[in-house]
Amino acid sequence: MTQACDMKRKIQGHPCFGGNHHKNGRMHLAVAPGCNIKCGYCTRRHDCANESRPGVTSRLLTPSEALVKVREVMASPVVGPIIKVIGIAGPGDPLANEETFETFELVKREFPHLMLCMSTNGLLLPESIDRLHELGLHSLTVTINAIDAGVGAWIYRHVIYHGRSYSGVEGAAILIANQFEGLKRAARLGMTIKVNTVLIPGINEDQIPLIAARVKELGAFVMNIMPLIPQADLAHIQRPSEEHLAQVRKANEGIIGQFSHCKQCRADAIGLIGSDMTIGQPACMAPPA
Repeated sequence: MTQACDMKRKIQGHPCFGGNHHKNGRMHLAVAPGCNIKCGYCTRRHDCANESRPGVTSRLLTPSEALVKVREVMASPVVGPIIKVIGIAGPGDPLANEETFETFELVKREFPHLMLCMSTNGLLLPESIDRLHELGLHSLTVTINAIDAGVGAWIYRHVIYHGRSYSGVEGAAILIANQFEGLKRAARLGMTIKVNTVLIPGINEDQIPLIAARVKELGAFVMNIMPLIPQADLAHIQRPSEEHLAQVRKANEGIIGQFSHCKQCRADAIGLIGSDMTIGQPACMAPPA
């Protein structure tokens, strides 16, 4: 089997990695509230039903509650048959929360046919990758926004690593080094890897082809360039237009394959991309700092 055929087989059914997103769906479990970095474009909210973006969820779930939710969804004659992937993507960073590992273990035990997927900032990836491999993680998404720590310092307010807080270039350098090291180890273990990069006009545009080349070299399968959602520290920067986004994707597709169907999903998304079911409350509440 050729490498291309093998990869096509591995992503079959995964809507966020190039599988048929009109037919196959995913279910995100919001079991990871804590985060270990502060991105300038991120505002996490719990108990939130009226926003559609990463970092928000209608409610946080415990691992046991998440398993009950998976059972409910899989038992639905309408939604159950389309769910192929169980993912954990927040609302914080999955690797900063022990609940992530417990949830994957519970889901794997009861629904072994479902693919397990996770999205992370990558800070704790090198030290967590073997454990994720043992749990049977199929797909991994790492958000990488810079290859130069000087640029990263404009994007990340701080990084909390092994109990210490680092800011500026120092913090960004730790994060970036761990992202690439973790990605490399994940590829060696045979995981299917997507890299998310937030396009931040005026800050990291020149970094994107450098990121694309580096992650391709290390074993990433596809890249997902996403538009900035202006908020938090970067609320003053204008969101890139669809035309601008398309130009950047086209400029990098010769380096690594580009994923263009991303809808920047919530941490509790269920169903087909762009047609999600959410159950929540009308208020939006910021989590404790």
